[in-house]
Amino acid sequence: MRSCRFGRFSGFEGYTDVSYLFHQRGIFIHRIGNFKYPHNRFSLMEVPYELLGRFFVFLAVAILLTTVLALLLGVYSFKRHKIVFPNFILFVLYIFYSPAKWVCRVFYIKEELVDEILIELKNAMMLEKFKHTKERRAVILPQCMRHPECRARCDPIIGYECKKCGKCDIGRIAEAAEKYNFKLFVVPGDSFVRKIMQSYRPHACLGVACYNELAESMQDVSKAVPVQGVPLLRDGCYDTRVDVDEVIKKMEMCCDV
Repeated sequence: MRSCRFGRFSGFEGYTDVSYLFHQRGIFIHRIGNFKYPHNRFSLMEVPYELLGRFFVFLAVAILLTTVLALLLGVYSFKRHKIVFPNFILFVLYIFYSPAKWVCRVFYIKEELVDEILIELKNAMMLEKFKHTKERRAVILPQCMRHPECRARCDPIIGYECKKCGKCDIGRIAEAAEKYNFKLFVVPGDSFVRKIMQSYRPHACLGVACYNELAESMQDVSKAVPVQGVPLLRDGCYDTRVDVDEVIKKMEMCCDV
């Protein structure tokens, strides 16, 4: 049967049946990447899937153990008020933030523990520099602390301008900010924090936010200026609360040195 013409290729000449040629000439595919031809044998590089699998398993286990170690050191530092390897803890928990939260969920521990460790360690490490800042100090509050009937105007650069109406905790913090030489900012979001850093250029920042946003913002702002943070007691996007006395206490620190 003459169904295809190969011409002069690999020793085949004339007309012949393709399946017959493949059978007679011993062209078999033994395995992927290994082909036999009449005169030559070509071997493609075999991918070491087993070796790669072992590597990724080892990497996952190493990440898990490192994250657990950082959490344990962080809990020890947090509970005993004694900092142990703070740079290691911060580096690991910021890099492996999601795995650390997953570990907490697996062991039925509240996920906010990761953020608490990050906030408290950053507060402890930055405290002395924060206390010795004499000018251009800023206290940044989230707009969700405002009273539902708040009529403050929102400036496109500095955020809401508090009227000190006394309906929410912002008024008390605003009065303390004037007393201790802090500039008050009530911001709608993270983008305003960046605007404040560029326009006002503070030398120190005291921030209030929910746990995860506060941990992230403190990490970003601390690259430029010393920071302190106070997490919200009740988070959300509406009528939130903070420990006002703790916020005022941190402002007082700057006047005690």
